Amino acid sequence: MDFSTFNHAQPAEAAAVLRPCVDITRWVEEIVALRPFASRNELIEFAGRAANPWTAEEIDGALAHHPRIGERAAGNSAEAGMSRKEQSGVVRSPEVQAALEAGNRAYEEKFDRVFLIRAAGRSAEEILEQLQKRLHNSPDEEIAVVAQQLREIAVLRLEGAIEA
Repeated sequence: MDFSTFNHAQPAEAAAVLRPCVDITRWVEEIVALRPFASRNELIEFAGRAANPWTAEEIDGALAHHPRIGERAAGNSAEAGMSRKEQSGVVRSPEVQAALEAGNRAYEEKFDRVFLIRAAGRSAEEILEQLQKRLHNSPDEEIAVVAQQLREIAVLRLEGAIEA
């Protein structure tokens, strides 16, 4: 959607553009309510600020829509399409894929949530390295990292959803 159309869209239509970026109702509603923005850049900057902080409950709710890293998102939703695009550049060998699967299991056992990382622009090896590193975090340290990764994903998706 172009920026001007987003700025003047009905609230439900604007929310439908935002929700696939991250399914956190408070974030969506804050952005929709503040329209119109003076510029696309102002919108993107506000979206980043509105995403900080998110509660653990908001994060866990949003993660319910995210596939495991290394797995293809199922379905035809806008969010699934974004996820597939973000992970499409992550080429992995069978060894790295097996290590990601094992790391995902260990992460979920320790933190009781799916491992989340901004995959866009990262190699499979870098993602695996971060996964293994983050397994050493405490739950409090990890929720802060997850929140930051989710913010990065949301803003990148918003940048892709709103054309200049």
